[in-house]
Amino acid sequence: MYRIERRLGMIYLDNAATTRTTPEVVSAMMPYFTEAYGNPSSVYSFASNNKVAITTARTQIAEVMNARPEDVYFTAGGTESNNWALKETFATYQHKGNHIITTKIEHHAILHTCEWLEKKGAQITYVNVDEEGIVKLDELEKAITDETILISVMFANNEIGTIQPIREIGAIAKAHGVLFHTDAVQAFGQVPIDVEAMNIDMLSASGHKIHGPKGIGALYIKKGIKIRSFIHGGAQERKRRAGTENVPGIIGMAKAVTLAADTMNERTAKIIKLRDYLIERVMAEIPYTKLNGDKVKRLPNNTNISFRFIEGESLLIMLDMAGICGSSGSACTSGSLDPSHVLLAIGLPHEIAHGSLRLSLSEETTKEELDTVVVELKKIVEKLRGMSPLYEDFVKKNS
Repeated sequence: MYRIERRLGMIYLDNAATTRTTPEVVSAMMPYFTEAYGNPSSVYSFASNNKVAITTARTQIAEVMNARPEDVYFTAGGTESNNWALKETFATYQHKGNHIITTKIEHHAILHTCEWLEKKGAQITYVNVDEEGIVKLDELEKAITDETILISVMFANNEIGTIQPIREIGAIAKAHGVLFHTDAVQAFGQVPIDVEAMNIDMLSASGHKIHGPKGIGALYIKKGIKIRSFIHGGAQERKRRAGTENVPGIIGMAKAVTLAADTMNERTAKIIKLRDYLIERVMAEIPYTKLNGDKVKRLPNNTNISFRFIEGESLLIMLDMAGICGSSGSACTSGSLDPSHVLLAIGLPHEIAHGSLRLSLSEETTKEELDTVVVELKKIVEKLRGMSPLYEDFVKKNS
């Protein structure tokens, strides 16, 4: 008899959606809510001290990507950064051309922005990826025309974790005189990034994916790129992004970024070991499964596995009943009944794409938690397959 026990303790494995804000980050932010609460645009020292704090935070974030501090602009998050990069590049450079190249597996913050730009006259090419989710470089380079003004390829995929050959893409863009933007929301703080060595012209980042606060992000814009302001109404961010600065958020993001950079090697080595342990157990102990994404060239904390003959939403609900938090893909499309566009792009048929599970770890994840997850997964998959006529037919045909 199948039975799930609800535990008092929750196992959180949806860190690709968001992360717990750490006590160190909260502690760094708190004074800017209750003590140092002045508006940085004001002239008196009580407020202007916050402008100094923002400058320090900007420098800390810039150092992690090997950028100039003055090229880092604070935004409300990765989605705004992506919108700013694409929309204002098109608006600024459309006199040179109207063609933008991206991929079929981008986050919807890119894809939906591209759809909007198409209505404004932009020509968008959506490059294919291989079965591991890696962009086809030959196809990308062949897509470049005299009208191409921008290439936008995510650093690492938010669903399947595949890390793209960013250095190679940057070299292609530079060789053809095309601007290169990367959505690095999932990768920033998880893997080394050097905007100079990788020929990155613009980069989007977010705070809440690396144990920082929500509602704060950054856009790196290389010196010399003259894209216009995205939000108007004030002189903040060197007249390129109006609005009173989110001082606590900026301080929190900088603290989170610094902690992530300082612990990156040791932290990711630990997470990779746990990630591979989880993948190996699931693949060995649950039949008819498939790992999605490249096994090696993937984010340290990402697992994405398809389970044949089951439906992902039911799997998530039953995991939740067991106190386990996971995802079937991007948090931004969690209410969608359509299969993941990413999984379809790597060649999965609809019925298998519907049965996929993303479990994303953090440094707080333990081996004991993963053991519990595997036990529960085995029971849930067995239960769901027992209710599936497709599985019943499959067993009969193969018995």
